[in-house]
Amino acid sequence: MKRLSYLLLATTLLGVSCKKDYLQRTPASAITSNDFFKVPGDLEIYTNGLYSQIAANSDDLFSDNISIYTGGSETDNLIRGNLTPANVGGWDKGTWGNLRNINYMLDNVGKTTGDPIAINHYIGVARFFRARFYYNMVKRYGDVPWYSHALGNTDSSLYKPKDPRTVVVDSIMKDLEFAAANVTNSFPAGANPRNTYVTHWAALTQLARTALHEGTYRKYHSELGLQASAQTYLQRAVSASQAIIDSGGFAITGTGAAGFRALFSSNDLSSNKEVIFLQKNNKEQGVANNTHVVLDWQWALNSTLADEFEMADGTPYTSQSGYGQKKFVDMFANRDPRLAETVMPPGFTTSPTNSPYLTRPDFGGYLQVKFYPRDPALRGGWVLDYTDLPIFRYAEVLLINAEAKAELGTLTQTDLNNTINLIRGRVGMPPLNMAAANAAPDPYLAGRYPLVTGSNAGVILEIRRERRTELACEGFRLDDLYRWKAGALLAQSSTGMYVPSLGGLDVTGDGVPDIAILANKTDQSPIANLSPALQASIVKYYISDGNFTLSNTTSGRVMFTKDVILPRSFIEPKYYYFPIPLQQTILNPKLTQPAGWQ
Repeated sequence: MKRLSYLLLATTLLGVSCKKDYLQRTPASAITSNDFFKVPGDLEIYTNGLYSQIAANSDDLFSDNISIYTGGSETDNLIRGNLTPANVGGWDKGTWGNLRNINYMLDNVGKTTGDPIAINHYIGVARFFRARFYYNMVKRYGDVPWYSHALGNTDSSLYKPKDPRTVVVDSIMKDLEFAAANVTNSFPAGANPRNTYVTHWAALTQLARTALHEGTYRKYHSELGLQASAQTYLQRAVSASQAIIDSGGFAITGTGAAGFRALFSSNDLSSNKEVIFLQKNNKEQGVANNTHVVLDWQWALNSTLADEFEMADGTPYTSQSGYGQKKFVDMFANRDPRLAETVMPPGFTTSPTNSPYLTRPDFGGYLQVKFYPRDPALRGGWVLDYTDLPIFRYAEVLLINAEAKAELGTLTQTDLNNTINLIRGRVGMPPLNMAAANAAPDPYLAGRYPLVTGSNAGVILEIRRERRTELACEGFRLDDLYRWKAGALLAQSSTGMYVPSLGGLDVTGDGVPDIAILANKTDQSPIANLSPALQASIVKYYISDGNFTLSNTTSGRVMFTKDVILPRSFIEPKYYYFPIPLQQTILNPKLTQPAGWQ
């Protein structure tokens, strides 16, 4: 990858001298000289240093897709009432430094001479990254100050007030429109494959993603008073995603569960037609990821995610009688194949020669396997996993297209067949029928998303289901909850597997108990019926240890003690935004806190 050879140089060029305030950082003298930004090759070198700002996601931490997370989480502190302007992070030099690096190039690109197509390409790449930076800020804070230039130490706008969301988003969209119009698939010259760089298609994907997010956010967040403009963004989400579809250059790849799995555990996705933008990993070049930690490290998955995967015949799992009391082994029977590619199924092994991996009820029981490198040769230890990871993939584009059309009321069955049903068809799921979905909306989904109303409600709900199951663990879920104004789901206590009673449980599917859940270490009576050898070897979990409990004390869904000690809540609209750190509002008194945090 050519970009790797530029990493050290680009990092040096992006270095800054130390000043008191993060917005006052001045670039090193080497970058301010007239010896750089002269030709498009200089822009290529500089933009290579910006790629550290983007990476693939392989989890849904801090969302309702997670049952428990043992690491620190601002969102967890938020919903438990423990987050304040005095202890929140962000809005520091680590945040704003990325923007300054982008703006510094854009300030100096007027010095560059040469091929105008190449120059505009790299300007488009920089504006792509600026748009991503700013939309992440908008999602976190709402209104934020817009800076289009790198600021000097005496710049009068250092301590400006925030700009309205409408102004900032308008600037974001202009950046993305420029990127989509000017970023080509021809630079850098000789790059192979080019999907490891920002391309025209990657810019369009980011444009479609941002437009969908803003359009639905404005539609459902009536408190903003911006509902009248939501349609404009939804229409742009449609047109941007449709341009990618109509190009004919991308496709849903693979067949069945194995085809789906290949997107997240393969060592080479360079030529995969579903991958629009790729995080390439290569053992020989020393570029790796850390995806083996998705399995049984600090988190597991929530029962509500598992429950949302349909039966294999396309009917809701939640419409099955007693679905909430199905044992761990039984819940995987006759389900959407993507369930067992997301949640660790019975009998899963980390190597063909290993015995089955045992789930753990203290994490809820639903361990994540999506993104886990199945080939032991691709797992080398901490940050030594060599699977390629998709940053943008075509399935997301199809989901964007279908959702935006459904929200606009223009969706047809043909649209569904050309989007959602291509995704479902890969794993053999029956096609979604629009008329049927709208005639009888799933009451389970309707209860979770009460703001979805109207004649198109049924199909919107089903598209949300499809988005959650197809894109699970890819980093979308929390943003989706926020844009749909469904943050109340974060207030619900997470749960795990169903436990019929204390004692031994078969979790591998061989009919023999593998683990035991007991009240405490002194009472072994629930496993007294097991052989002495099995009593000695079975893995025991004790409720008295205090990490988890059962909803009915000696039976029921696994629940977590933390939710009892520190109950969750979601205050609307306050919790849709994070506060600005108190120290920053002291440094700049013109900054005001987001709604509810004043």
